[in-house]
Amino acid sequence: MTRSEINRAIKKMESLLNRYCFFLPDFCHWKPQQWKEKGKEYQEIYENGLGWDVTDYGLNDFHRVGLTLITLRNGNTKNEQYRKPYAEKIMMVEEGQLSPMHFHWNKMEDIINRGGGELAFRLYNADEEEQLSDTDVTVYQAGRCFTVPAGSKVILTPGQSLTLPPRCYHEFFVEKGQCDCLVGEVSTCNDDEADNRFLQKIGRFPTIEEDEPAYRLLCTEYASLLG
Repeated sequence: MTRSEINRAIKKMESLLNRYCFFLPDFCHWKPQQWKEKGKEYQEIYENGLGWDVTDYGLNDFHRVGLTLITLRNGNTKNEQYRKPYAEKIMMVEEGQLSPMHFHWNKMEDIINRGGGELAFRLYNADEEEQLSDTDVTVYQAGRCFTVPAGSKVILTPGQSLTLPPRCYHEFFVEKGQCDCLVGEVSTCNDDEADNRFLQKIGRFPTIEEDEPAYRLLCTEYASLLG
């Protein structure tokens, strides 16, 4: 994935956030050079992976398979100093874009359509071998509990939410003809390094080709660029 693609995605999400009057914490607006001026009082940002995150899942086809997101708050299961048992993200799913099939071993999450087009999910249970099960899936959608066949599509309109327990396979996407979607996530503690089980062998973070300067630092770049 090129740096210019990442920069464009971040600027596009900033515009979407402005459209829906969703305001970001200060650190989401810092330029790369500003990070070098920040001291140890901001250690929680580095330790807990807060900030911008743009991924093509290593497939180099961002506009078809990709996601732009910000981790706004998070705990840390590896560091007792940060005892928050919860996390929050805000995400942008573009028209025609998909986040591929995966589950989490530990995290439970609510995904919320915060505005824009319809957000679609495809749901499966995981079997004992961590493959797709053909069993019916229990769905918790916007206060309603119901059961659907494996592989069913579930739609969230703006304001609706979906609860995803551990080991529930899910992919989500915005179909062609729909508007870009602003998506919230409220969950238990988030660990993108170790708690994602993708159905296919893909990467969680992109390999970046530096074709222009970074507009914002990604949360995975703090250590390498700050020294």
